[in-house]
Amino acid sequence: MSRPLVVVGDALLDVDLVGTASRLTPDAPVPVVQDVERRERPGGAALAAVIAAATSDREVVLVAPMDSDDGADRLRALLAGRVRLVEIPAAGGTAVKQRVRVGDHSVVRIDSGGPVATLGPLPAEVADVLGSAGGVLVADYGRGTTAAADVRGALAGAGGPIVWDPHPRGADPVPQARLVTPNGSEAAAVAAAAGLRVTGDGLAAVGARAEALIRHWGVGAVAVTLGPRGALLSYGEGAPMLVPAVAVTGGDACGAGDSFAAAAAALLADGAVTGEAVAGAVAAAAAFVARGGASAWETLGEPAGDRPNVIAEPGVDSVLARVRAAGGTVVATGGCFDLLHPGHVATLRAARGLGDCLVVCINSDDSVRRLKGPSRPVVTAADRARVLEALEFVDAVVVFAEDTPAEVLDRIRPDVWAKGGDYAGADLPEAEALRRWGGQAVVLPYLDGHSTTALVARSRV
Repeated sequence: MSRPLVVVGDALLDVDLVGTASRLTPDAPVPVVQDVERRERPGGAALAAVIAAATSDREVVLVAPMDSDDGADRLRALLAGRVRLVEIPAAGGTAVKQRVRVGDHSVVRIDSGGPVATLGPLPAEVADVLGSAGGVLVADYGRGTTAAADVRGALAGAGGPIVWDPHPRGADPVPQARLVTPNGSEAAAVAAAAGLRVTGDGLAAVGARAEALIRHWGVGAVAVTLGPRGALLSYGEGAPMLVPAVAVTGGDACGAGDSFAAAAAALLADGAVTGEAVAGAVAAAAAFVARGGASAWETLGEPAGDRPNVIAEPGVDSVLARVRAAGGTVVATGGCFDLLHPGHVATLRAARGLGDCLVVCINSDDSVRRLKGPSRPVVTAADRARVLEALEFVDAVVVFAEDTPAEVLDRIRPDVWAKGGDYAGADLPEAEALRRWGGQAVVLPYLDGHSTTALVARSRV
């Protein structure tokens, strides 16, 4: 049996108050949020532990200060059955972060609870679980846990590689840390506080800060996370490695850093080298955000959906939710898109102009073979999806396994279904489905003289 992944740090209670807003209050230019639903989830180190438990095969142990107030009790209930909790007695109140949200957007955040936890004696179990750990993630949220001498002493005896996710108001990482994972603003804040004079926000400045922080902390490596730009990994000398992120449309970025650090710690515990761990962590964080981020924490580790014949790009649900929350128009189109050519591009660009997002539905490889013959597709569904997603006017891609997109259309329920080609004057096969939810099927002009079949034929001459 693999040794556990141990998460050490500050456990918070996160609360989302999610509602709708259609008007401003008359006494100030702020929205009136109504029909509010309260959603609670673990936050801080507790969220990192839940993510790690849902996305790895290891047992996850959370070592965190826990008070005896109502917030702590609610947090214990959220963690029950997901991670093993080893409590450090604490006082000062459970930190609670409340976000008021309308659709995918936060209106305001309200924080409560003591700014610093007062720790009691360290239970002997803490040293035991750290000593038997396959890997350790320290999630510092600036509440004093990682500054405590007995906690730092216990970390010195950790049995696996340590990943340290720092906080500008937190303690310095222990020198044994294999990898430290600040985001760009955290790296800048820590560097400035330490008197490390590096200016600018470009990659050169990020790399210089990472090198300076390695020397300042005496740690093995620093990976500065850069949101949609990915992460920059430095070992303190030589050229840094830049790991680009997969583009994600929509989603909730809250918790992305926890997801990155949890994935890096799990991969290092599995024996990955640091570069491999950072590359895997970038991919894991992008998938986490695309799936819905911290707002979708309860579904982590579950299949993406209950429709096995529809393989969806993870961000499609977030795209649909964002556009519909804003009262926008969802446009969809479909086809094989094997060997993308100017005719496809013209149709896709025109389709995107009909609304506020474009979802492209593409046939799976088996579906293309049934429609086009055994020599097709030339390009696999995964690669066709990647090419389409790279187009600036495509917001999401789904792959369907049937011969027609009827099932995926019933799931997406677009306002407009656009097809290019020689359908003018004819009723599109999908039109009847669109009528069921008040959608409209339309035909777009096709750029003449371009076809995948002709391209394939010419390539074989």
